[in-house]
Amino acid sequence: MTVFSSTKQDDRDQHPRTSYFNSPPLDISVAFPQATPASIFPPCTSDYYQLDDLLSPEEQTLRKNVRESMEKEIAPIMTEYWEKAKFPFHVIPKLGALRITGGTIKGYGCPGHSITGSAVATAEVARVDASCSTFILVHSSLAMLTIALCGSEAQKQKYLPSLAELKTVACWALTEPEYGSDASALKTIATKVEGGWILEGQKRWIGNSTFADLLVIFARNTTTNQINGFIVKKDAPGLTVKKIENKIGLRIVQNGDILLKKVFIPDEDRIPGVDSFQDTNKILAVSRVMVAWQPIGISMGIYDMCHRYLKERKQFGAPLAAFQINQLKLVQMLGNVQAMILVGWRLCKLYENGKMTPGQASLGKSWITLKARETAAIGRELLGGNGILADFLVAKAFCDLEPIYTYEGTYDINSLVTGREVTGIASFKPAVSSRRSRL
Repeated sequence: MTVFSSTKQDDRDQHPRTSYFNSPPLDISVAFPQATPASIFPPCTSDYYQLDDLLSPEEQTLRKNVRESMEKEIAPIMTEYWEKAKFPFHVIPKLGALRITGGTIKGYGCPGHSITGSAVATAEVARVDASCSTFILVHSSLAMLTIALCGSEAQKQKYLPSLAELKTVACWALTEPEYGSDASALKTIATKVEGGWILEGQKRWIGNSTFADLLVIFARNTTTNQINGFIVKKDAPGLTVKKIENKIGLRIVQNGDILLKKVFIPDEDRIPGVDSFQDTNKILAVSRVMVAWQPIGISMGIYDMCHRYLKERKQFGAPLAAFQINQLKLVQMLGNVQAMILVGWRLCKLYENGKMTPGQASLGKSWITLKARETAAIGRELLGGNGILADFLVAKAFCDLEPIYTYEGTYDINSLVTGREVTGIASFKPAVSSRRSRL
């Protein structure tokens, strides 16, 4: 084997190639006509225990409308945009027309859905595309909810109506390069000055941030040493956002690094109800319920895709669905989905009745994402070679689940939140090592 130097390799790359080297790929339906790609989304066969029976007529209608819109408007384009890691800005008005942004918020142009209705809508968006559901969750269940729960009346009147219609887009910035799970130790600072505040610091992994009109940013008050919240307008002097590249999951979501260099925020854009890190917990409690329904929806889509694929794809003279081992895997996936749905539904009811605890929310998020990863892995096996192509959804969903498994509290951190609640003992920090060995 001849080993070329880098210079010779570059020269070698200039040599003529075959006439078809740069020709476009075959359309997937031509390249693989035996199974239908996810651009034509499969019918829902994953709701085996009939969740609709547990929903109100309004919740059923909402679910149906979101499902139909996602299958029609998003399914045909999602693979292309996911592959390019670009956001389809032209669909924002269509997502706004669904009337799901603002979720459970009442008034100010928001839909005021039940938390169950909002959760089911989240699942229906995620069933077709996880990135779109994350875009909406960051905007709605984090940024909008912070303003609704902690903002002044003037802030609610000023910002929520346009956010509810997706005429403006928001992001929510808590995580920093040095503080992820340990977010309460964040270093971004807010210094009081005449007429407002000066923000300095850095945020990372902030979804929607590269194009958000409003940025809800958390910073440490240099006077009280407590965490405060601020509404920052796009293009504020000293504000810079850079897109994070090379992600393997949620590629449509535009995550960014936020740099704050002496950014002035007027007093009226300080969120008055955020006086400590504990104030973020009431937002995260609701948000974790919504996030728990993302992997439910993703798993539903994976099952629906596999169910259709196994009936269409033939090997050894029979559809793949005719083989016992494939039926076994399919039913295992189906069982996972039913259990996930029922845990998610119960979590919603606990919240609606004022009984949900932080530990219950964390257990729901951690356990559901764990079962979703298992479901995606089985689906990946069932699709064989096509299980690594985004065209057939499962590979894309497999990758999209990874960041969801991590954000809004990693599996481990959420488990420790529940562990603290059931034992009464916090175990987030390692025990302090003794200077003397007990040996």
